Amino acid sequence: MAERGRGSYSREFKEDAVRLVTDKGISVSQVAMDLGIHENTIYKWMRQYKADPGGAFPGKGRLKPQDEEFRRLQRENEVLREEREILKKALAIFSKHRV
Repeated sequence: MAERGRGSYSREFKEDAVRLVTDKGISVSQVAMDLGIHENTIYKWMRQYKADPGGAFPGKGRLKPQDEEFRRLQRENEVLREEREILKKALAIFSKHRV
């Protein structure tokens, strides 16, 4: 079977490919040949899955849950800083009028 070229593969496809090697004991070269992808791709997927089984292969445009939470907290922090600066300016304006 000819290799498929660069493409995007679903999370399920990647997990199934990894399971064929890890659970079924099929060699990486055989799985790669059967699926039409390069062996190194399967090795990369295996490393990613082994490092974080639940967060591996988040998908295009998606982040791992901890990265998503980090990004949300960064945005919240920025909003709070802006609000603090607004309050500082308002305090300065009102304190001028009192004197």
